[in-house]
Amino acid sequence: MDGEDAQQAGDRDGDRLTSERNQKCLEFANIAGCDRAVAQCFLAENDWEMERAINSYFDPAVEPVSRDEGTAEGTDPSLKQTMPATSESCIDLTGEESVVGCAKPCEGSVAQSSEDDSHFSFLTWNIDGLDESNLQERARGVCSYLALYSPDIVFLQEVIPPYYEYLKKRAVSYQIIPGSEDGYFTAIMLKKSRVKLISQEIVSFPNTCMMRNLLIANVNLCGSHICLMTSHLESTKDHTKERLDQLRVVLKKILDAPPSATVIFGGDTNLRDSEVAKIGGLPSNIVDVWEFLGKPEHCRYTWDTKVNNNLRARYTCRLRFDRILYRTANDGSQVIPQSLDLVGLEKLDCGRYPSDHWGLLCDFQVIL
Repeated sequence: MDGEDAQQAGDRDGDRLTSERNQKCLEFANIAGCDRAVAQCFLAENDWEMERAINSYFDPAVEPVSRDEGTAEGTDPSLKQTMPATSESCIDLTGEESVVGCAKPCEGSVAQSSEDDSHFSFLTWNIDGLDESNLQERARGVCSYLALYSPDIVFLQEVIPPYYEYLKKRAVSYQIIPGSEDGYFTAIMLKKSRVKLISQEIVSFPNTCMMRNLLIANVNLCGSHICLMTSHLESTKDHTKERLDQLRVVLKKILDAPPSATVIFGGDTNLRDSEVAKIGGLPSNIVDVWEFLGKPEHCRYTWDTKVNNNLRARYTCRLRFDRILYRTANDGSQVIPQSLDLVGLEKLDCGRYPSDHWGLLCDFQVIL
């Protein structure tokens, strides 16, 4: 075989290899429910071995996550993380078949979204991704609540990168906006069929020592302009000053939002009532939804070591760390809080709750 023949043979082999790899990309994309670029990346990283690549995609490698904080009372759990291993393909978390191990809504609770323009549902929850214990089952528990209630808007705190990747692959009916990509962070999830993202922004807290910031998303929902904000304010009693400085930033952002927009802030504020009083209370046009709804006793505590034993704390501490703040629009449609419930109250098979925090589920009425 002369040089020209050898080159032609090499070209044919190259074309055949390219064709085979293109076919593998198509097969991978069909199995994983992803686009071809993602498929090519995972296949290339796994020497174009289909089974290895698929396993890598659905069981992402997990690396330790460090943090410079303890829990709300200063304890410091292990830093190594383990995310759920699963052979499932993409799951729409609004499907009933994905609901496992959590109770049905009780009478009078916030019901599953009716997908009309007169109401929407909202959930905020610190999912405690930094606790490695039973993380696999607890993550599935959180997803079960998303499937059960199918909220239109979800705020999450203490998300870690593997948890974020897990949600991206399984919560396919949601657009997910992360507050960071490193360490641990907040995230906003928007139901694609209901919520249109207009813009997003991350506001840094310059003096934080715990990687905290404010995540903002402007959206259109039910014909209304809604400005969404979530944060995880500085933790522990020793950081009260920084926490209140961060709260001031949040309140200013709420006040500075366009008058035509309804503003909803939610998250793990780590606030004590005495701290809010220390800054003179909330501005007159910003309300605490729990207070607005008459301070329902069943939602008084969102961090409750008397009931929630995830931390195995030797002390009893009952606080309302997780809060929802609200500012109505000056004109146009009005968005009014209607009801509030805690979620995550059911123990999983492992004997623990999905998080050491309860989530807050709120129903809003839209008056056009």
